[in-house]
Parts: sequence; structure tokens; C-alpha cells
Amino acid sequence: MNILKKLGRKVFSQKTINYYHLATAILANVLYRFPSRQLRVIGVTGTNGKTTTCHMITAVLEASGRKVGMTTTINFQVGESRFENNLKMTTVSPFLLQKMLRQMVDAGCQDAVIEVTSIALDQHRLWGIDFHTTVFTNLTHDHLDYHKTMEQYRLAKEVLFANHPVFSVVNSDDPAFQEFAKYPADHLLTYGLKHSSLIAAKKVLTRPGGTDFILVVGQRQAALNLPLPGMFNVYNALAAATVGIGLNISIEDVIEGLRNIRPIPGRMEVIEIGQPFTVIVDYAHTPDALQKVYETIKPTVRGKLISVLGATGRRDKTKRPILGALAGKYADFVILTNEDPYDEDPGDIIDAVAAGVPRGRPNRGGRMKVNKESEVPFKYKDSGEDIWWWRILDRREAIAKALSMARPQDVVLVTGKGAEKVMAVGDKLVPWSDKAVLEELLVKYQVR
Repeated sequence: MNILKKLGRKVFSQKTINYYHLATAILANVLYRFPSRQLRVIGVTGTNGKTTTCHMITAVLEASGRKVGMTTTINFQVGESRFENNLKMTTVSPFLLQKMLRQMVDAGCQDAVIEVTSIALDQHRLWGIDFHTTVFTNLTHDHLDYHKTMEQYRLAKEVLFANHPVFSVVNSDDPAFQEFAKYPADHLLTYGLKHSSLIAAKKVLTRPGGTDFILVVGQRQAALNLPLPGMFNVYNALAAATVGIGLNISIEDVIEGLRNIRPIPGRMEVIEIGQPFTVIVDYAHTPDALQKVYETIKPTVRGKLISVLGATGRRDKTKRPILGALAGKYADFVILTNEDPYDEDPGDIIDAVAAGVPRGRPNRGGRMKVNKESEVPFKYKDSGEDIWWWRILDRREAIAKALSMARPQDVVLVTGKGAEKVMAVGDKLVPWSDKAVLEELLVKYQVR
């Protein structure tokens, strides 16, 4: 497979590679005897929120007494057993996926919740899986290195809805709603805040440790205290609730499942060992996800917001300066660093992100007032580098600098890798954990 990856970018067309994946998927289904036919399979796709939504759906199903299997970016579940996904693949290879589905069947699972990517759909890696329920969360800027255009990106995701599922669950507030709702299904179920939907939320109250709102299901209403912060998690919860209601799970079990959801590793995860400031790790690596994280955290910050971020190699290069601009806009201090460079020069990646940082700074980027009557363009040396933002290639050093700068009531936000335990350098996966590094450095901070 490594040979295929190396040669594929130079010799094989994408169509040829897709045929290879299709053949692999067919063989895997035959070898493991089409295990998905013995499960109620729920597929979740979208740019952001897939992992959290999968966990929420699983929690709702389990609250109703079902035995569930799950595959996501961060972990796998077979009944009561959970284990980490350190492959840096959301939708894994057909052989591994079919093997896990067979394990779910053998373990007595009734449902399988699968996080589905556009690339996996385009490459036919999910061939042979009969999706009972399909879920669309949202569509924003990502993966344009592979799909080239947003239209192609959207069309790849639409494939999940094209085979007449029993339930089609769609976010009615997303601009792409109609494109996903147009596909035939036995039942189209919608959720949202802005438009009339079967499942909705009202009286939303955000708080540092979670979100409270009224869950509206048709004519019924129920109070929900969600132990996860942010409006984006309200949408994730609505998606999970819609799946539950569609599968005839009582609203009481839906509420219980969502109310008892455990914090998702690497998703707005607070690292706490007694330090006088807040440290948060999040997986946000797209412009939309990063903006939502900033918008959730910023109102709660009483001191300064210190942001550590980078961008991934071999991925959509157009989003890099956008990530930088968002950091410049929302954070008081910005530290750019290395993040899964693959075979790209990490310095070049950081430079691309850095191009956006001063532009995003309110009243500081692009143009600078000299006096009341005039303004002049910033020169590069006047961009604020080494004053309020820095480039530090070594990720450990970057995190250490952020912690050294933090004062009581500040917030240190480290984004991009979330719960991942490896970093992609060249064609190797080397051990790396933002959480572990933060905990180690915070211990040193406590005893200094």
C-alpha cells in the first residue's frame, strides 16, 4: 500500500487508484461475508462535527438499550470495547473496516455508526455497506487539494445519500441543505435553528462547561443540559437527536444519552492539573471549525487568548492564510508551529499561515494609521511578528512558549491535532500527543 501511495501521485491516475480501492472493497466484503447486512448502519458525513455527532448518536442508541459499534477519526468501538484510531485516517481501508464490522456482528452489536469522508466515498472504500440512515452535518471549506472545487467536494459527499436510505437526516440551516435533501429516502428528517425543522432547539444558553437549551420534537419539548460547550455542539446534538427520534427512540432516552455524553477527546478538551489559567486542546483544522472554536472561547476569556496552531501538509493550501487570519483576528497572541508536514517543508507551511496573521488583526493588519489624516501599508517588519505573534517550528517549544506567557485568567488554545497520538513526518507516523506534552510541561510550570 505504501508503494501504491508513493507511485500513485506520479504514475497512476486517480481513476486507476479508485478502481484499486473498489476491487479491494469488493474482496473485503466477500472475505468477511458482507457483515453490514447484519447491522443497522448509520453513516455521518460533513466537513465538521462528524466525530462528535457519531459519539452522540452512539450515546443515544446505548441509552435506549442497543449494543453499538462505531468507527471515527479518534477511536473505534465494538460493543463495550473501545480502542484508539492512530492511523490518521477517518474512514479506514476496506479490509480493516469490513473486519471491524464483522467483529461488531460477532460481538452482538445491533448498530454501527460510521464517520464517512468525501474522499472515502469518491474512492469507493465504502462499497458494499448498506446504509440504513445517512446524516449530513455541514459543508465548509476543506479538501480542495483533492476535490479541486467546492462543487466536486459536495458531490462526493452526496454519494452517501444516493442509494435510497431509510432515513436521511439533513441540517436545514446549511446552505447545501437542498442538495442533500433532494435524494429519495423513505423518510427525510431535518434539524436546525433557523428554519422550520422536525427537530429544533430554542432558548439556547451557553456556559463555560456546556450548553442548555430546549429540545423541540414536533409538538413536544424537553430541557437538555448538554455537557459540551458551543453552538456547534447544539447542532451536533440536534443531529443525534434526529437520528434517535427517526429510529423510534423515546425523547426521554434521547435526552438521557445526550445529557450523559462524555467529553470527546481532543474536542474542546480542557487540560487541568491545577494551573491558574485555562488550557484547551481542539482538533479544529478547517477555517469554519477554527472560527467556531474562537467564537465559543473568546467571550469566556477574562485575560488574554494565546493561540498555538499550524496547518497540515499535503492538504488544501488555500486555507492556510485563512487559518492565520482567523488567529490574528481572535487571539491576543499567536504562535505558529509545525503540524503534520508530511513531505512538505514545515517552514513553507508556516510561512503560508503567517501570510494571513497580520491581515486578520483588527486595526493592525494591512494598513496602519500614522495620524488622523493618513494611513500607510504595513511593511513586513511592522506586521507585529515577535511582538504579538511568532513562528516556532518545534511544536513542543511553541507550546512551552504559550504556557510561559500565560497568566491567571488567560486561555491557551492548542488546535489542529486534538486527540491524535502521532504526527505525520514524511511517510512516517512519529509519536506525538498535544495533551501529553501539555501535561508534561504544565507539571514543570507548577514546580518552577
